[in-house]
Amino acid sequence: VVGALIVAAAAQVVIPLPGTPVPITGQTFGVLLVGAALGARRSVASLALYLALGLLGAPFFKSGGHGIEQFANTSADGALALAPTGGYLIGMLCAAGLVGRLADLGWDRSVVGTVGAMVIGNAVIYAFGVSWLAVALQIGVGEAISKGATPFLIGDTIKITLAAGIFPSAWWYVNNGRSAGPR
Repeated sequence: VVGALIVAAAAQVVIPLPGTPVPITGQTFGVLLVGAALGARRSVASLALYLALGLLGAPFFKSGGHGIEQFANTSADGALALAPTGGYLIGMLCAAGLVGRLADLGWDRSVVGTVGAMVIGNAVIYAFGVSWLAVALQIGVGEAISKGATPFLIGDTIKITLAAGIFPSAWWYVNNGRSAGPR
């Protein structure tokens, strides 16, 4: 529950960018931190809860967004159309699980390993998000990368640095600040 709430809170930090339907958000920061701190099972559960509650109407997605329209909606002619940023949400679930699994394998025991896991997780988010964006906007992969990845590289570097810096405190809380349980 705390992991889902962290990602939901981070999603409310939104900075629109000109030329792309994808804004800068704090979600990736939350996803990577939750993945590293909670391990694979609990981070996937947290992100699945985040997505489920957002789909059911909780204002958990960017700018308080919610519902299926974050993934798809009906166009003016009545056809089903993919929403441009839905792939990033799906990618976040996968990234949390992968970063969590790498943490379970010990990557979280060093700064280099933690940052490496988070960079890989961020790449997973881009893979899903940019692919989905290309289909949603009916554009080529190169244009999708220029709209859905390139403008975010500096910001994501900052988010990964912050998440890796906060990670030791989050890891301590998960492992000492609450009742112990299996990862």
